[in-house]
Amino acid sequence: MNIHHLELFYYVARNEGITAAARNMPYGIQQAAISGQIAQLEEFLGMVLFRRRPFALTPPGVKLYNFIKPFFDNLEPIAEEIRGGVAQHLRIAASEIVMRDYLPEMVQTTRKQFPKLKLTMREGYHPEVLRWLEQSEIDVALGLLGGKTPNSIHSLTLFQLPLVLMVPARHKLKSAQELWDQDHIQESLITIPTNQVICRAFQEGLAKRKVDWFGGIEVSSLSLAETYVEKGYGLAVIVGIPNVTYKSQVRTVPLDGFPTVPFGVLWQGLQTPVLAHFLKVVQATAGKMALNL
Repeated sequence: MNIHHLELFYYVARNEGITAAARNMPYGIQQAAISGQIAQLEEFLGMVLFRRRPFALTPPGVKLYNFIKPFFDNLEPIAEEIRGGVAQHLRIAASEIVMRDYLPEMVQTTRKQFPKLKLTMREGYHPEVLRWLEQSEIDVALGLLGGKTPNSIHSLTLFQLPLVLMVPARHKLKSAQELWDQDHIQESLITIPTNQVICRAFQEGLAKRKVDWFGGIEVSSLSLAETYVEKGYGLAVIVGIPNVTYKSQVRTVPLDGFPTVPFGVLWQGLQTPVLAHFLKVVQATAGKMALNL
């Protein structure tokens, strides 16, 4: 039996399809090549190992996958062990706030265990980070979670964040209820890229109050939202993040009774020792943050 054929079958089964397997292989290989070699494996065994559309392992496929999975699952960890932990590279995606205010401490803690840790950090938001994970461009992502994640991606919710309105410090608004009591809200609504998650929750809260208020300005980052709020272009709907300091010219107003938004971590595939340790650090940090919510 060709061991390479078994490796290809392992990735196809783990990623639930040839297309996804081609994207997540540790080396470059075309879909046609995978398909052809899987066909050779099935011909050798005299069995169909999986159905193509929709993807599903056949009973012989399940039996073979369960047999080879422990071996291929442990290849990377044993390689890491043999190398003595030299390969310590972690590719992280997160929002600007997380990278600025929380990642430095988490990285410092992780480096105590992995002194040679090399980092690649990329700013991004859901669902953009999902694509990066599927294409193996990053190892882990921290941020707001929204919608169903692909089967190949692991998701862990750490805590729930409340929605708040960012308003100019000089604004007379004391509570959000003052807005809901208006016949028509005159203020423009500013949203940031995470609005696919935030706006769903915000609009759900508005609908319960029978209030119409839709986004008028979309900006690319929280810092831009602060700038536009400060200059009087409108009010921004954001999430209330613990221990974050905003500009002195802006403040936040609670949105009591509105749905919360989940914050969590995403990763794909096997956990290398450095990723597993980093996830523990993230959970410990999240526990401290949750105390301030």
